[in-house]
Amino acid sequence: MLRFFNPVAGAAPASNYSHGVEHAAGARRLLVSGQVGVRPDGSLAGGFEAQAAVAFDNLLAVVAEAGMAASDLVKITAFATEPGQVAAFRTVRDRKLGGHAPAATFLEVAGLARPDYLVEIEAEAVKEP
Repeated sequence: MLRFFNPVAGAAPASNYSHGVEHAAGARRLLVSGQVGVRPDGSLAGGFEAQAAVAFDNLLAVVAEAGMAASDLVKITAFATEPGQVAAFRTVRDRKLGGHAPAATFLEVAGLARPDYLVEIEAEAVKEP
């Protein structure tokens, strides 16, 4: 069983994420490469929120292909090129993850693989036996 930690001896999470996640030995572990806002047809979604939503759809498709669900995510890391988008990202994340709160990091970066990519999301999922 996954265990989520938000110790009272530290600051509370700033939004819907956990400071730590523990899983049992022997669990299946999936590492998901950075996913961007490119739809299956190859088109790029327009705007930060739309790209974040498509990136989450792509991430969740990888998770599902591995026989896992959003509730198996233990860590997500997001890279954004537009400053000040953390609130928008959190809104999309919470909608796409259905309130699930894995460990999370949000970074503002100078650029991604293409200049028109506004956000990239990588993740780790664990499925316990």
